[in-house]
Amino acid sequence: MDLLQPHLGLFVWILLAFIVVFLLLKKYAWGPILKGLDERENTIAGSIALAEKVKLEMVQLKGENEALLAAAREERATMIKEAKATKDKMIADAKEEAKIQAAKILTEANAAIQHQKMAAITDIKNQVGKLVVEVSEKVLRRELANKNEQETFINQLAQEIKLN
Repeated sequence: MDLLQPHLGLFVWILLAFIVVFLLLKKYAWGPILKGLDERENTIAGSIALAEKVKLEMVQLKGENEALLAAAREERATMIKEAKATKDKMIADAKEEAKIQAAKILTEANAAIQHQKMAAITDIKNQVGKLVVEVSEKVLRRELANKNEQETFINQLAQEIKLN
């Protein structure tokens, strides 16, 4: 049981050994340990600061990306609107050009019809003129004594004449 009860001499030697070990640790070990802890604390603080800085940059980049995306969407909408306007203008121009061409074709067709009509009328006038000349010639060649016979003959010739 002596081992469980401390003696004064053992206590002094243990205290002396503790003080020596404490002083040796204080002089040689605590400095490097505290220095290592300070360096580690500074490294951790630097890493945290760097992480915060990166986080802020990421938030800023996210905002810039959203702004660029919104600008791209706006530009796309503008381009689509311009393309639709250009398409509508091209369609309107094509319709207008088609109307102009149709009017030109109608005008040319009407002019051709009028020209052919005038040619046909001229041809009919020429034929009527020839017929009148032929009828007159036949009337003059035949010597008729009275006017009733002349009228009967003219009516007979008129019935015989067929217009083309």
